[in-house]
Amino acid sequence: MRMIDRRTALAAAAGTLTGAAMPAAAQTTALPKTLFPVTQSVVPVVGSEQVFPVRRIYCIGRNYAAHAREMGSDPTREPPFFFQKPADAVQVVPVGTVGDHPYPTLTKNYHYELELVAVLKAGGRRIPKERALDHVYGYAVGLDMTRRDLQRGMGDQKKPWEIGKSFDHSAPIGPIHPVETVGHLAKGRIQLQVNGQVKQDSDLSNMIWSVAEQIANLSEAFELKPGDIIYSGTPENVGPVVPGDVLLGRIEGLPDLSIRIVQQAG
Repeated sequence: MRMIDRRTALAAAAGTLTGAAMPAAAQTTALPKTLFPVTQSVVPVVGSEQVFPVRRIYCIGRNYAAHAREMGSDPTREPPFFFQKPADAVQVVPVGTVGDHPYPTLTKNYHYELELVAVLKAGGRRIPKERALDHVYGYAVGLDMTRRDLQRGMGDQKKPWEIGKSFDHSAPIGPIHPVETVGHLAKGRIQLQVNGQVKQDSDLSNMIWSVAEQIANLSEAFELKPGDIIYSGTPENVGPVVPGDVLLGRIEGLPDLSIRIVQQAG
């Protein structure tokens, strides 16, 4: 019998671990370290300790006929169009509270737009309308806050009006309610009050493009992914608010969302 001394055995073992037979875990290359941490925007989920990570915020424009008309468009001829807000534009407002919402800089005509928000658990490209709702994780109440004077000013110059829509805190949102608990919200009252006075009052069934159609249309232009959220449009009678105003948004089947407009700190 051939004898192998301890030094030879150790050398052989080391060669095995550094060769092709190295376990997969040991071969994994460490991920590069980032220069600094970046906070992930999240929205709480009702009935769960887990939170929903926000990847992208898509918003559809002029999705209620009466609102399209008040904005100067013809809803019978206009195809759907979308814009985005940054993920960290979300301002989470817990149920039963009134969130302090800072009046933004640069504007003198700050508007509310109450909207149903759909959040996605799955994505894809060219998603058929008939299967689109299978991608929805849940729904929430949201506000698409808008610096209207900046939006209109840029539009008049034929320039992008991102500055009117995509700014800090411009997407207040309540907690997410999973589809398993609230179903798919295709109809039901949507109403906004300012200081107790009704300003917006419509029904989700008045959307020009349904949530399913919005998902299908978006997936033609983008690869949708889990974590994407969609603000599905606002009814007519959008209007201005000033510091001190209290907004109360209601969508049938979901809890209320309320914010108070406050002066910007600093």
